[in-house]
Amino acid sequence: MAANTNTKTPNQANPFSLPPRYEIRKLGPEHFPWANAIVVHSNLFHSPVWPNLYPDKLTERAHAAYEAGEYLWMHQINSGMSFGVFDTAYTFKCAESKAAGGKLYWDKREPGIQDTQGLKAEGMRLLEQMDFPLVSVALAYDAANPLDMEKMGPLMAAIPHFGLLYHILATRDTRDPASWQPKAHGEVLLRNATSTRHDYEGEGLMAGLARWLMRESDARGYRGIQIECVNDAVDHVWSKPPSPYEGILVSEFHTGTWKDEEGNLAFAPTSQRVTKVYVDLKPKA
Repeated sequence: MAANTNTKTPNQANPFSLPPRYEIRKLGPEHFPWANAIVVHSNLFHSPVWPNLYPDKLTERAHAAYEAGEYLWMHQINSGMSFGVFDTAYTFKCAESKAAGGKLYWDKREPGIQDTQGLKAEGMRLLEQMDFPLVSVALAYDAANPLDMEKMGPLMAAIPHFGLLYHILATRDTRDPASWQPKAHGEVLLRNATSTRHDYEGEGLMAGLARWLMRESDARGYRGIQIECVNDAVDHVWSKPPSPYEGILVSEFHTGTWKDEEGNLAFAPTSQRVTKVYVDLKPKA
């Protein structure tokens, strides 16, 4: 694991391990379109679950999720505990993007090319329209400021299995709520949305940002972070945090074997272990 020597973070006393070209910044409302596009694109085109569940009309679903996700992503950005990795050496594709500091060119009126050229080609087309230096995000919100589930309705409709996935993990969570839930703000952080742009995958951005966030949350007084993982790499990073933190597997299920009340494999044809992990930032000796 690389040493934490990069001080380009919101807190220079908490450096991180990524190369000098990368910088961690707190996300603000101005970053919402970029963060939204990264989360939607990463999940719907490159997740081990969602593109296999919804292979048809994926571009239409991506635009629907982009619009429906505003409440959830903004709830997290407004928490002040959502961060992103920016590439300070990013090469803009368009002069217009460079002048604006970055721009998203998605247009739901544009016809996709998935039906004629395939899912991979459509994913690359939308990726090319993401011309901005934000390359990885870690969105989170304070557990003492819960989501309004009524406002989550449009996103649940755009990605129907999203709510089911969280419900299954919740029903398998056997903890006493008093053992972990917060009594005030600044105690427990809920992580929701870990995504890296496809053209930056494999560079350790997710892991570097995650471990930095653990230390930053600890320094700010939080005692724990909870995250749902739909990816083996994400589960590995959060379930095996650096010392002195402790990763606890709260609940899990496998999409290839889970059956609903009628005996149907609701997540077929996917095959992915899904977990809920709690990171204890202040474990007792």
